[in-house]
Amino acid sequence: MKLLILNGPNLNMLGIREPEIYGKVNYKTLCKMIKDYAKKKQVKVILYQSNHEGDIIDKIQKAYFEKIDGIVINPGGYTHTSVAILDALKATNIKTVEVHISDINQRETFRNVSYVSLYANKTIKGLGVNGYLRAIDYFAETTGEYNGC
Repeated sequence: MKLLILNGPNLNMLGIREPEIYGKVNYKTLCKMIKDYAKKKQVKVILYQSNHEGDIIDKIQKAYFEKIDGIVINPGGYTHTSVAILDALKATNIKTVEVHISDINQRETFRNVSYVSLYANKTIKGLGVNGYLRAIDYFAETTGEYNGC
């Protein structure tokens, strides 16, 4: 199984940006954590982060042609604004898990709206960086490739 792990704007600033909300784990550490966990689960991952909406859309579309099995996406601020990312996900019809480090429903009112959740098979929020690991588990469990660890 091959998953695309997509991170949107400002996630490259993890550990620096509002650590009381997003924690102290930096983006490099998050990527290593995801890679190590995926390897243990025998899942291949491609990690990508961009602060640019069009780059994220390009990666989603490319995933279709590369036969990616699933997408784990934390769209950052685009969660609440990007119909274009929603449309890209719908166009590719790739199983998707939306991840948020914080619980977006417990924050500012405008963060309660997620366009991505209109398509996502599952939304994981409020588990900190461990939400990414739960997303990998979800894909492994739903495809029958989960080894029960």
